Amino acid sequence: MLTYLAKRLAMMAPLLIGITFISFLIMHLAPGSPTDVLTDLNPKISELAKQRLTKLYGLDQPLHVQYWTWLKRLAVLDFGQSFAPDGRPVLDKIVERLPITVTINLLSLALVLLFSVPIGVFSATHRGSLFDQATTVFVFLGFATPTFWLALLCMILFGVNLGWLPISGIKSLNHETLSAGARLLDYAWHLLLPVTLSAFVSLAGMSRYMRGNMLEVIRQDYITTARAKGLTETTVIYRHGLRNALMPVITVLGLSLPGLIGGSVIFESIFAIPGMGKLFYDAVMSRDYPMVMGGLVIGAVLTLAGNLLADLGYAAADPRVRRS
Repeated sequence: MLTYLAKRLAMMAPLLIGITFISFLIMHLAPGSPTDVLTDLNPKISELAKQRLTKLYGLDQPLHVQYWTWLKRLAVLDFGQSFAPDGRPVLDKIVERLPITVTINLLSLALVLLFSVPIGVFSATHRGSLFDQATTVFVFLGFATPTFWLALLCMILFGVNLGWLPISGIKSLNHETLSAGARLLDYAWHLLLPVTLSAFVSLAGMSRYMRGNMLEVIRQDYITTARAKGLTETTVIYRHGLRNALMPVITVLGLSLPGLIGGSVIFESIFAIPGMGKLFYDAVMSRDYPMVMGGLVIGAVLTLAGNLLADLGYAAADPRVRRS
């Protein structure tokens, strides 16, 4: 197992370099440049000023030289300076925004797992029941409902009409004057609506995955054998069936890690949450190359880590993987 893990970790380095090279190339082939964003709407900017900005950002150098310079900085975790007017280091911005996005998505993922697995298992073991039919309707509603539309409706209902929940930001104006416990409750109060909505969108699909997998498992011969031995239905389902039914779900969970950034853009924009998704979106719109590459590196690392965690999850759920 340790040898397998070491080999996978060794393969991640060349894969990460390949991903960053392709991303760097495609980003520079896209129309527009940082200097265009800064100068096109300002008629007072001369051509000489544009050339100076191009040289200042290092965009006058050949593409392979720019990539090599960026790669050497990446080796020491230096993502460079942002092209935004604040000129802050990219790493500082990422460290500032990433915990917010990760917290929201991990809380949402925890809610999804907490409810989707029991719902899927119960629906599969009680196929055709009223509960199964109700969850089927719920799943179709979850798939058909646009995320942004549902978020706006909840903001109007719970935030504007009823006044129960805040509808923007992650903390109140008087947050700094509160005690430690009150600050934690303030964060929870602000994150309740976006986390719940994010979980609702994923819950529909994950519970359906779990139901389908469980239906496939309980038809297997070894489940019939376990029942013939006189084992209780709870032991048969949750000890022998559930672990095998979780295998495809583990794959989906592993592949969901890269969506921590891209999937957060909608919620962070609607609820004005200063997270990584909103930062990455603004960087793309302003052609902030260092910031875009920083976000792509984080996304690539999460993708590789998600695949690795999925493989480790296979090994934990299936003894045959550990033996091989």
